[in-house]
Amino acid sequence: ERAGFEVRDVHYTHYGRLCPIESPEGPNIGLISSLCIYAKINDLGFIVTPYRKVNNAKVDMDNKDVVYLTAEEEEDKIIGQGNAPLSVDGAFQRDTVKCRQDADYPVVTPDQVDLVDVSPQQIASVSASLIPFLEHDDGHRALMGCNMMRQAVPLIHNDAPIVGTGLEKQVCEDSRTMITAEGDGVIEYVDATTIRILYDRTEEDEFVSFEPALKEYRIPKFRRTNQNMTIDLRPICDKGQRVKAGDILTEGYATENGELALGRNLLVAYIPWKGYNYEDAVVISERMVREDVLTSVHVDEYSLDVRETKRGVEEFTSDIPNVSEEATKDLDDNGVIRVGARVEPGDILIGKISPKGESDPSPEEKLLRAIFGDKAGDVKDSSLKANPSLSGVVIDKKLFSRAVKTRDSKKQDKILLAKIDEEYEAKNNDLKDILVDKLMTLTEGKISQGVKDYTGAEIITKGSKFTVPTLKNLEFDGIQSNNWTDDDHTNALIQKLIMNYIRKYKLLDAEMKRKKFAISIGDELPSGILQMAKVYVAKKRKIQVGDKLAGRHGNKGIVSKVVRTEDMPFLEDGRPVDLVLNPMGVPSRMNLGQIFEAILGAAGQKLGCKFATPIFDGAKLEDLKEWTDKAGLPNLCSTYIYDGETGEKFDQPATVGITYFLKLGHMVEDKMHARS
Repeated sequence: ERAGFEVRDVHYTHYGRLCPIESPEGPNIGLISSLCIYAKINDLGFIVTPYRKVNNAKVDMDNKDVVYLTAEEEEDKIIGQGNAPLSVDGAFQRDTVKCRQDADYPVVTPDQVDLVDVSPQQIASVSASLIPFLEHDDGHRALMGCNMMRQAVPLIHNDAPIVGTGLEKQVCEDSRTMITAEGDGVIEYVDATTIRILYDRTEEDEFVSFEPALKEYRIPKFRRTNQNMTIDLRPICDKGQRVKAGDILTEGYATENGELALGRNLLVAYIPWKGYNYEDAVVISERMVREDVLTSVHVDEYSLDVRETKRGVEEFTSDIPNVSEEATKDLDDNGVIRVGARVEPGDILIGKISPKGESDPSPEEKLLRAIFGDKAGDVKDSSLKANPSLSGVVIDKKLFSRAVKTRDSKKQDKILLAKIDEEYEAKNNDLKDILVDKLMTLTEGKISQGVKDYTGAEIITKGSKFTVPTLKNLEFDGIQSNNWTDDDHTNALIQKLIMNYIRKYKLLDAEMKRKKFAISIGDELPSGILQMAKVYVAKKRKIQVGDKLAGRHGNKGIVSKVVRTEDMPFLEDGRPVDLVLNPMGVPSRMNLGQIFEAILGAAGQKLGCKFATPIFDGAKLEDLKEWTDKAGLPNLCSTYIYDGETGEKFDQPATVGITYFLKLGHMVEDKMHARS
């Protein structure tokens, strides 16, 4: 049975809990929802949303009394809007307040209000909260805008938007893709792949730590994502620079300067252009291609495996019968192409030979073959070759092997495993000795308050002294570390020390298990597969006809023509525009947010500043006029444009501004298809 309309509809209990905008188009609309920005899940698994309390017609301005309510607890409450005008002490400035009560919208006096929203943004999810001027967009288009932001491709260089909502920095921090400083310190060393920070530590911090103060961070380079994109970060800090806890140290992968950056700020004109931008087509300037403005890097994974067949075992090798040396010059001994090699269609990526299925050779034939090495007779080439559309550079390769057990190798493994156990034991004992020494220093001259394990059983009796043998016999993994002595400060240090010890101990344990696993089992491969090779090829994709572009307001289009820069329409100051959009795409769709964004973006670029305009609480038309006046731009950026081909002025003025555009994952190269 299919879900009906009622199930999918927006319900008043969704307010501040589930976003009414972000949902997929198509059969799942309304069934898949996103959590709102301030929503949380409580202990019982219900979604709660925050409100500020109102006492005697005054709103709590310090946010000390923020309450999180479930939909049930919110019933019958009269709730004011987040942008209701308030005085400094929290009193309502108007005699009546627009409110919400379940599915009703009464206008009441201030003394009747129970709660107030914490923010006008609390109704929307993260995606919707990143759309500036969302209040001027039709709901359907806002929904498309949300969904398309998730499809944006990370470009070689992304810009943070000139017109944002102020949430971009927060989203970047919470995404956890960036490397951030864990504390205050100084950058000792930095290059493209490594950052080393010497953290400031007090004597106490140094004492309770088992790690050196100098910490090294590896920067991911060209790491492949599940969508075949690349995570490629670069450092934005310098040697000798002081950093504070939480400072962002890298950028790249759809971020710039610690802000979310999904696309580029482009100069856009809203005019028809020779019919090339009819029906949502987009005309772009050749500059987008030439200067790699909308160029992205994609990584493809190719794999090949070696199996045991009826006729014998296959093999990875660079020695392939009837193949020229030129064709195998980039292959290593295992037959896998080297990192850094340029790949063109038809090139061998992984060399492999398989046994041929000819009749069993007689013992004499076998002997002759063994002597004269006529290998070509009994094997065939089954290598992996680059497909006709592949052109790029090899950036990584991996070879996985199942551990093949013989009597000798089992003996060898036994020796290696015993050695690893010995090493681990020694490291563990050293670590415990350091811990015991430090604990003895902390507990010197102090009497035990009764040290207990997690079951509550006393391990070190109350009133006894701490000794080295007693401490050495303890299993610190299952100990209560909060009340060893009668001094709270010492107890806090002991707690930190034991916590750091357990963390280090678990790291050593995990490392030991990894090493043992690699020896005894090797790489885990599906049954029947003995070896597997993987090759990763990176390729640059420039924007081309057929690629999909979109703004943040559901204004999407397909590139229909790439026009020479000198033929693009240009402004009075001679600047050619980057994109030409059809003005017919705006009125019927009612996503006017894009026009507001273009106007404010133009002012921002001219003045060299950025704007944060939060949803439902952003800039008004008067503010736009004020900023365009400051920038010395014509009223609402309506200006005369000149034809790039003839140099003549167009009859009517048109809107020209800076809009934020994204390149989406729907690229024509992936969609090319032919049948015969």
